Amino acid sequence: MFGILRVSLFLFVFAAGRALSCDLALVLAVDVSGSVDDEEYRLQMDGLAHALRDGVISEALVRAQAQVMLVQWTGSSRQQITIPWTGVNSFDTLDAFADWVANDPRVWRNYSTAIGDALEFMLPAFGQVQHCKRHLIDVSGDGQSNEGKPPTDMHNALKRAEVTVNAIAIEASEPDLTAYFYENVIVGEGAFVITASSFEEYPDRIRKKLLREVTRQSARIGGKPAEVSQKQ
Repeated sequence: MFGILRVSLFLFVFAAGRALSCDLALVLAVDVSGSVDDEEYRLQMDGLAHALRDGVISEALVRAQAQVMLVQWTGSSRQQITIPWTGVNSFDTLDAFADWVANDPRVWRNYSTAIGDALEFMLPAFGQVQHCKRHLIDVSGDGQSNEGKPPTDMHNALKRAEVTVNAIAIEASEPDLTAYFYENVIVGEGAFVITASSFEEYPDRIRKKLLREVTRQSARIGGKPAEVSQKQ
């Protein structure tokens, strides 16, 4: 009898430990600067929500017991966590999170682009999810940083904290944005930039980006490696 109780206790503790394990802490950072109009904001949020509901992505996030957060960012001192860390322990939880994303009201309009300040704002949030194995910031943006500290100023702190920054460059008005993000924004082993040529293309590109991030796919995405810039 005592042996059975010991086995039962071990199985309970083992199951609880597995339930608490987290493979990925993911911050979804959405650009709401003045260059993004209301329709483009809606394309970002609807596209992101749709991508989170993708069958492969949703299964990978649930299997990873991921922690996911949404941040809206624009100019200096204008960054806000609009959806706090949410533990993705079931498909229902992920569906609810996607609904929150789709209905998340825009916080700011008509402000500048402060990517370095946004990275500085997001970094401390990972202190709440130290149990997660991978820490990742997913930055979406349509312009170069033009206010606040340069994003490169945050690279050493991000490396020390083992936080990877990937990006999706929306080249609606800046055709060289992918190169800028590669040189100045992304950081960490295997960090990459993926290109969306317009906001209309964003939903498809964010889906492919999340697929790569949550399933650790190779650098070739959709057979178009030229659209991806990766740091080694």
